[in-house]
Amino acid sequence: MDWSLLIKILLNSLTLMPTVLAGTMDEGCPTLADGDSLSQTQLLDKLTHGCRYDRLERPVTFSESGQRLPVDVYMRAYIYFMQNLEAHDLQFKIYALLQLRYLDPRLNFRGVSPKRKQPILGEQQLRDSLWMPHIFLANERDSSILGLTEKDILTSISPDGTVIVSSRIKATLYCWLDLKKFPFDEQQCSTVLESWMYNTSELVLHWEQKRPITYDPALHLTEFVLQRSWSNETVINADLSDLRHGAFAGNYSSLSFKVHLTRVVGFYLMDYFLPSMLIVAISWVSFWLQADQAPPRITLGTSTLLTFITLASAQGKTLPKVSYIKVSEVWFLGCTIFIFGSMVEFAFVNTIWRRKNSVPVKKLNSKHILKSTLSPNLLRRRSSHARSRSFSGTALQRAGDSASLGGGPGFNNYLTVNLPITTIKEDQVLSQQQENPRSTHQKLDVTFVESAFGQMGAARSIGTLSAASTTTQGCTNNNHPDRNGADTAEEIDLSGWTTLTPQEIAMWIDSRARFVFPLAFLVFNLFFWTFVYCI
Repeated sequence: MDWSLLIKILLNSLTLMPTVLAGTMDEGCPTLADGDSLSQTQLLDKLTHGCRYDRLERPVTFSESGQRLPVDVYMRAYIYFMQNLEAHDLQFKIYALLQLRYLDPRLNFRGVSPKRKQPILGEQQLRDSLWMPHIFLANERDSSILGLTEKDILTSISPDGTVIVSSRIKATLYCWLDLKKFPFDEQQCSTVLESWMYNTSELVLHWEQKRPITYDPALHLTEFVLQRSWSNETVINADLSDLRHGAFAGNYSSLSFKVHLTRVVGFYLMDYFLPSMLIVAISWVSFWLQADQAPPRITLGTSTLLTFITLASAQGKTLPKVSYIKVSEVWFLGCTIFIFGSMVEFAFVNTIWRRKNSVPVKKLNSKHILKSTLSPNLLRRRSSHARSRSFSGTALQRAGDSASLGGGPGFNNYLTVNLPITTIKEDQVLSQQQENPRSTHQKLDVTFVESAFGQMGAARSIGTLSAASTTTQGCTNNNHPDRNGADTAEEIDLSGWTTLTPQEIAMWIDSRARFVFPLAFLVFNLFFWTFVYCI
């Protein structure tokens, strides 16, 4: 056997094998030879051919130790429009450009086309032929990709296999508002991006190192001011109980950025707070109207109250129905109490104005006037009780005299007469006492003195009442020594007292209300605005 001939045949076979294999590959998988002469579309078709590329499988990279590494996806957001927060729906809208970047070694064409230095650009069709990380907005209500004839999607493949996908989106996102200090509130609204399919062992999301969140310089909000924003990277734990990520449990990478918004209160100051202050002040005009002028005061009170309620309800229509109390509701309750208080004050002074009897006042100050006004019947009952005891003693004396003259025990020899209230001057009383003391005693069983003070009449002391009472008591005690001191204890010492007519008291209350209500409203505003801006 010729071994040299056999060795030559084997060497020829080894030489021809690559050609045979290349021919076999050309039949099922296109070659990447001479990539510089291929067009961009041809190169992409060969790079993404099924024999080399599976778009359902993520890019695979290994560490130096041979461990399989997750795909790192880097994101950037450019916000060029943000719509005002819709408080009644707890949501806001953003128009943004989202950009994601990752490395896919299978798309590296630097070795097969070394002369091609520029990245390969395409739109949605190119993106659909590549593997894409499934990223969703976790707090979205709805979202869509913008575009007219085609979607606004830009896809770029660099020579080293770096894929960059940019898309313009419109998203309506939920924002859980805290309206405790409305309309002086500050809100923080988040945009949350999460991986849908791959957990952290397969895919990790990162923000770009430089300027991950940028805003259009012309961005302007009508009701809010954008104070600042910040980004965050975190991991979300999902389990089968919440189905946050379909039916898969695990740890999923998440990105978020928050915007800090401060509400501009100029609109609410001009359209709500200042008008409500004026409405409350208008309700105080009734204090300058006389207490018996019921129609104008009732009309003024009810119209201001209804106007304020209408103004407040117009502001509340744009807010959600929350369980806690808002600052605007505290203001509403405070103003309503002041307007309602002016109507209650009118009802009070009108009731006093319509009284028939004057009110004795010990001193002309607020404490004694209000005390006598709120309990006028107490002093009147004590005075009436003392006078009734005086009348009873006189009647018993007259009955005894009649019996001694021959009247029977059951015979009533006197007549009870309701004497009218009479104002008696002191000099008249003294002259009558000198002429006929017993006649004076019979005529002065009941006395009443009217007086006024200041603008409502010249003040007059009612010491006459005390003198007359003393005279009557002296006559009675002379005839009945055993009752001396008993009736004296029950008589009321009204020396130094002054009586006020109901009309005078009503006017006095109105004059005090003109200062008390504005002062109380000023104190309420002091506490309210201190809480709003300092707490």
